[in-house]
Amino acid sequence: MKRLLPLLAACAALLMLGGCVSLSSLPSAFRRTPPRPGRTTLGSKLVVVPTKAIGNYLVVEAKWDRSGPYHFLIDTGSSVTLVTPAFAKRYASKDAPPPNAPRVQVLSADGQTTELSPTTIEQISLGDARFDDVFALLYDCTTLSAHLGVKIDGVLGFPLFREALLTLDYPQARVTLQSTRNTALVPGVAIPLNDASKTPLIALRLGDRSFVALIDSGSDAPLSLNPVGLNPTFAVPPRAGSTVGTLTGDRAQRIGRLTETLGIGDYQFPRPLVDLTDELSSIGGEILKNFSVTFDQEHDRVYFQRDTRAPIVSPPRRSAGLSFTKTPAYWRVASVVPQSPADEAEIRPGDLLTHVNEEPVAKWDLNRYEQLVKTSTELAFRFLSGTREVQKDVRTFDLVP
Repeated sequence: MKRLLPLLAACAALLMLGGCVSLSSLPSAFRRTPPRPGRTTLGSKLVVVPTKAIGNYLVVEAKWDRSGPYHFLIDTGSSVTLVTPAFAKRYASKDAPPPNAPRVQVLSADGQTTELSPTTIEQISLGDARFDDVFALLYDCTTLSAHLGVKIDGVLGFPLFREALLTLDYPQARVTLQSTRNTALVPGVAIPLNDASKTPLIALRLGDRSFVALIDSGSDAPLSLNPVGLNPTFAVPPRAGSTVGTLTGDRAQRIGRLTETLGIGDYQFPRPLVDLTDELSSIGGEILKNFSVTFDQEHDRVYFQRDTRAPIVSPPRRSAGLSFTKTPAYWRVASVVPQSPADEAEIRPGDLLTHVNEEPVAKWDLNRYEQLVKTSTELAFRFLSGTREVQKDVRTFDLVP
């Protein structure tokens, strides 16, 4: 599948499915560093938010009036919250910037910038937690919704949770919120957040060297590594992988396997998978899914917790050699891995896929397709060619053994 890059790649490429988004230069009328909700109210000591795991993402569900339910991604790599125009139309505050207000420049995961319109949302409620007067930017999540198979109404940025302990519990597929006074009860290994602007940057280890990386729940990637100054060694050299999306466009992955061990606190990932990047290093959902991760912004720390301290082994990366842009009616081929079975079958970018294993693509969501790639030796793809359909059988393979 095409991967959402830090924030949402699938959002027409916003996060990586890649997170992703940071405020670059705000017009003076809206300059806040970073924006924060006017009030955060927790209705109980432990707020458990309805959550669904989709791939390496946790999608939360919310409903606080007769409308909804609404679905959001939580993107710790984003310094701003994004909402769809339809959501903003219903919940924008009376004090929200007018439609002709100056647009806000944002920086995406690939280092490029774009401009989005600002708004203020009167209320967002997640279970018994309520956030009032939320600064947000307008973004159309239609492509992201199609990719994940569920309508996405927005992406909740890291600053939204400044006044609460946010726990992304990947093993139990749940999200919880509680008071920052409850830190004595938080399990796991505490790691300092080393950035005064409350960005979730932490120190990691690669062999005997340290480097800084972003905790990016808006990305489904493994370790995205900027190799400058680290000189990593590879057990499997980097090669072209999936196409990932960013807020400003697509880019091709360069993915391989390191010989060294990645260290996160007391936890170790021997010979981890790595996606090389020219931007800030980050850890995405493929690594985070092994942990329950609790963010304590008030005390500048994050907790990583899992039931065992045993080394965490990254399995081979299976692939069909294709990346897609997903729509309800068909999937468009975004890229083809060079010299893969799909390349040998003469499948090309732009080709339109209508069926997978004799089923229309409308019946295939992200989880189901990824499991198929991992467990099958061959896939039957049916492509639209003019007015007829052509089947091509493609072997799956270990992109990175």
